Amino acid sequence: MKAVRFHNVGGPDVLRVEDVEIPTPAPEQVRLRVTASAFNAADNGMRAGFLPIPISLPHIPGYDVSGVVDALGAGVDGLEVGQSVIGFLPMEADGGAAEYVVAPAAALVAAPRSVPLADAAALPSVALTAWQALFDDGRLQAGQRLLIVGAGGAVGGHAIRLARRAGAHVIATASPRSVAAVAAAGPDVIIDHAARSLLDAVTEPVDVLLNLAPLDPEEFASLVALVRDGGTVVSTTAFMTTPSDETRGVQAATVFVRTNRERLAQIVGLVDAGELVVDVDRRIGLEGLPALHAEASEGRIAGKVVVLASDAAR
Repeated sequence: MKAVRFHNVGGPDVLRVEDVEIPTPAPEQVRLRVTASAFNAADNGMRAGFLPIPISLPHIPGYDVSGVVDALGAGVDGLEVGQSVIGFLPMEADGGAAEYVVAPAAALVAAPRSVPLADAAALPSVALTAWQALFDDGRLQAGQRLLIVGAGGAVGGHAIRLARRAGAHVIATASPRSVAAVAAAGPDVIIDHAARSLLDAVTEPVDVLLNLAPLDPEEFASLVALVRDGGTVVSTTAFMTTPSDETRGVQAATVFVRTNRERLAQIVGLVDAGELVVDVDRRIGLEGLPALHAEASEGRIAGKVVVLASDAAR
């Protein structure tokens, strides 16, 4: 099969399209004929070597995947050959930037019916991150006030929709480039963070502050003042400390997204019900992945990109 691999960490040029053996599923695993994988910022970090996830080299990136079940390992129940599925794969294992991948059966759920299977690869980890940040770590409840900093990406869009569905009042920050995407998700208030200071724009305390942006640590710490006593600061930026204020009971939580089959199946149901939206900016082939990593290294990726495993998927 064709796969994109890197044999050592480094710049985007370490990525190579190679011929490798088709993997065989072990017990409790399935093999997928990959339709697409999705690019995430963590793929860039693992390839560059600055994200401390214990991968084995050579490594195939792409931990978000969609595809069709091709073979079952021993002891697999609830999945069948020929079924269309999506999953968030273990990040330390080989991913879906290949024509085939093996995956834990427990990481896979039936794919949404309302979006193309290739585009569905863009859903798992970002939607799970949003859910975990809001409800598991942030303990967001109906009637509470939520501030999302850096809401213009895929996680932000899902977080806005999930929070509004839960009955929260949502304040979201956006740049001029992302304001249309943020508005489409339906927050109650949008703040142009380039034009106004959040400390001036947010006039009432919030219950949960969700940060999705690479803020300066001092700026991030200053935003804790916007959180009510006993509230929570949640951040997906694992490379920096999430600030708290113990004197006021403001807690901090950093999101390390986890596989959750039950939750992912619930998310798929929300997509098919029209309550969550899967937005894909573009689709590329395996051969385009090194160039995509180069774009990411320069901060030039604005939307979600899926990587098609073969010409037949295009």
